[in-house]
Amino acid sequence: MADANGLFVSFEGGEGAGKSTQIRRLAERLRELGHDVLVTREPGGSPGAEAVRHVLLSGAAEMFGTRMEAILFAAARNDHVEEVIRPALARGTIVLCDRFMDSSRVYQGVTGNLEADYIEALQRVAVNGVIPDCTLILDIPAEIGLERARKRASAVTAPDRFEKEEMQTHEKRREAFLDIAAREPDRCHVVDALRSEDEIAEDVAAIVDRRLGPATNISSARSEAAQ
Repeated sequence: MADANGLFVSFEGGEGAGKSTQIRRLAERLRELGHDVLVTREPGGSPGAEAVRHVLLSGAAEMFGTRMEAILFAAARNDHVEEVIRPALARGTIVLCDRFMDSSRVYQGVTGNLEADYIEALQRVAVNGVIPDCTLILDIPAEIGLERARKRASAVTAPDRFEKEEMQTHEKRREAFLDIAAREPDRCHVVDALRSEDEIAEDVAAIVDRRLGPATNISSARSEAAQ
């Protein structure tokens, strides 16, 4: 598990689920309450991992096959963990990460057709004991999520390597995330991402509340401030 002084929260889900928006909103709420918060992402989050991110999302590594992609993701994750996440947790920081190890289990494992034992072995080396205390899986039907992602891409940039894949593949990933949540209910929480941003944000805050404890959680502090 993560170091005792900090809290490690990862956000997972398919394309267009709204992870970035909810991470931003949660970070703002936590900072307003005086918490030290680090927002980061995968692949990326550290200088070395950001370089690998460009290779992966551009599709430049695709010709080498899914196994090589999985190795590159693991290398980027290990650099991210050792250079950024572990030191932040040791300082007592709340770390909010857009994707982490579960994305590799789903993208390279389930839909990349790599053996589960192979993926898990890579993850053990990559995370080196740093596992999220809490994982929020934003769940949305693949068709709706992809439409959101395409609208976002058309306004900003072209779809990345993963957004361009077939609908059936994206729906299979959705099912895989839900399967992880069912197998690890103490760590994983499924959040219905079809609702309004405000409703989702309230659910996210309530889940993180329970991890922070009654003395420091969001709802308690908000209630005291209103009195």
